[in-house]
Amino acid sequence: MASADSDNGTAPGADPGGEPGGHIPLAVKILVAGGFGVGKTTLVGSVSEIEPLSTEEVMTEASMGVDDLGGVEEKTTTTVALDFGRITVNQQVVLYLFGTPGQGRFWFMWDELAEGALGAVVLADTRRLDTCFPAVDFFERRRIPFVVAVNLFDGAYDYGTQEVREAVDVGADVPIVLSDARDRESSKAVLLALVEHVMRRRSPATTGRPLP
Repeated sequence: MASADSDNGTAPGADPGGEPGGHIPLAVKILVAGGFGVGKTTLVGSVSEIEPLSTEEVMTEASMGVDDLGGVEEKTTTTVALDFGRITVNQQVVLYLFGTPGQGRFWFMWDELAEGALGAVVLADTRRLDTCFPAVDFFERRRIPFVVAVNLFDGAYDYGTQEVREAVDVGADVPIVLSDARDRESSKAVLLALVEHVMRRRSPATTGRPLP
């Protein structure tokens, strides 16, 4: 039976870049979840070091009365499967980002996307905080570590992190971070907060490493 390396044309012991005997980094799966229109696709796209895969489709009349556009009436596209991106932490660790669909009719995909995930980012919009509740419940039930990232939309009320914590009803151990999903450095800070949170849960003495 042929090895996986020979199947994909890569010599045994070589890394994906073709260096013989090269180190293969640890692949870490991270989910980016939240309600419709909170910025999941934007966050993945802003931080990914590769051209992100996106399954955004134009919304049609068939979605009228089905999809909740409250607060995002101007939005014309929606993620129907997933968003995918990648960011290298260092030679040992690579994060693979999977953005979940936000519309309720696509939530059936979340279970499969969550398989093997180390942690998750729950994006929240202070104008519509209730849209992040299903994601919070989902990860709490499955005991998947997560952080709540408040996406600072222009014109949105500037709530403090404690106010958001109380509104979302998460424990003191869950990090609440303010972010701008359009900004690469801000999105990196969100991912770093998640990595540090996961590592603290596994080993209190361990700290995270800076993202590139």
